[in-house]
Amino acid sequence: MSPQTASILGLVAMFIVATVLPLNMGAVALAMAFLIGSFVVGMSAERIIAGFPGDLFVTLVGITYLFAIAQKNGTIELLVRAAVQAVRGHIAAIPWVMFAVAALLTGVGAVSPAAVAILAPVALQFAKQYGISPLMIGLLVIHGAQGGGFSPISIYGGITNQIVERSGLPGNETALFLASLGYNLLVALGVFFAFGGRGLLARGTAAALPDGAGAAAATGLTIEGHGTSADASLVRSTVGAAQVEAPTRLTLQQGATLLGLAVLAVAALGFGLNVGLVAVTVAVCLALLAPDEQKGAVDKIGWSTILLVGGVITYIGVLQKSGAIDSVGQGVSGIGAPLLAALLLCYIGGVVSAFASSVGVLGATIPLAVPFLQQGQIGAVGMIAALAISSTVVDVSPFSTNGALVVASAPEAEREAIYKRFLAYSILVVAAGPPLAWALFILPGWM
Repeated sequence: MSPQTASILGLVAMFIVATVLPLNMGAVALAMAFLIGSFVVGMSAERIIAGFPGDLFVTLVGITYLFAIAQKNGTIELLVRAAVQAVRGHIAAIPWVMFAVAALLTGVGAVSPAAVAILAPVALQFAKQYGISPLMIGLLVIHGAQGGGFSPISIYGGITNQIVERSGLPGNETALFLASLGYNLLVALGVFFAFGGRGLLARGTAAALPDGAGAAAATGLTIEGHGTSADASLVRSTVGAAQVEAPTRLTLQQGATLLGLAVLAVAALGFGLNVGLVAVTVAVCLALLAPDEQKGAVDKIGWSTILLVGGVITYIGVLQKSGAIDSVGQGVSGIGAPLLAALLLCYIGGVVSAFASSVGVLGATIPLAVPFLQQGQIGAVGMIAALAISSTVVDVSPFSTNGALVVASAPEAEREAIYKRFLAYSILVVAAGPPLAWALFILPGWM
């Protein structure tokens, strides 16, 4: 059996075992990475471990630690009240505010994971306190970040345009940006109405929400002892809080936390510093300010999610080293039917990017498209747009940075349920996202 075949079969076995049995998929993936990598692919232990996403590990630890402290000292509740007052209590506007802010941040140059890392914990707190589906608001944060991510001055846009230029292909920076923004806005509209948006619109303002009924309708949860993690008293008290003015005086810890969050935003978005390291530094400074009151914050870090994501990505490194991904891509590029080859390339970009770096996938798939794009049978601009969207829309996967950040930011009691819902949605996106991009941007014959 070839290393390529063995590594693909290992991936399938990993998903089956972790689905059938109550095992953490990350732990299974690490074991599989050792077995396949060492005894089939011939990788050293050091090379296998090098595939572990250290940067993502630090980011997840730092963000979840920082926002655990912010939740304990009441800063998150303060931000939630201020945000609801800013939209005058219109709960349905909150997810779209998150979408717009995320798109704005990435559109002006922020790295997508940095924008999601800053917005996701606050967005999920909105969901918890105002009966919004956490899946819906988390997805709107990610789709917003992806929508703005291909502007001419953004990270993704700049890198993609450079790859296109080096490949000798015609490009259109504005068309790429508008295609990504329009596509993600279209998907976000579908998500909004599929996961409770109609109910949010019917509820009107927060003050009109009756004792937790809206929360049950929006999230599919029942309250008053009928079975779930929803807390009826919390829903009632926080809905009532929308009618109360936010306190004008901050505690010392809340003021310091707000300052820390501002430092995180400026450092990560303005100066390009590592968001995980900045978040850890801010969290430690806040913990030093009140060490006794921050006990237990470390326990709120999403350790199981971190193991899950780290293990799966480590195995994807083994899969890449075995040559399985390259061989599949080369086989697709050699297909004689350009439209079919284009669709398959979009699928490859989507499937691989759900576990790996979106930028890295773009760097690999765009050059593969050069041979049949040079034949002139498919518009280059449309093909690039479809590849870019297919390779980034799947970042909702809980194994990608953005999806993992949202899952890790969820309350501990709800994290497993949210992970499963994100996984189910990401499977749908991987299956339907690339063909939708193909149908919108390749079939019409963009230039």
